[in-house]
Amino acid sequence: MLTCKEVSKLVSQSLDRRLSLVEWAGLRIHFLLCEGCRHFRQHMAFIRRACQRYPD
Repeated sequence: MLTCKEVSKLVSQSLDRRLSLVEWAGLRIHFLLCEGCRHFRQHMAFIRRACQRYPD
């Protein structure tokens, strides 16, 4: 099972590249068990959307 540190790294990487099936599955399993990492993923997605909306 992935650690929270590994998950945060993969979530960040997923913003720039497509994750492998193994990486993606590991994240999904971890998210089922870890509320903190689910929130981290949601916050990263929000920040990305905000930055895309206001590029300057």
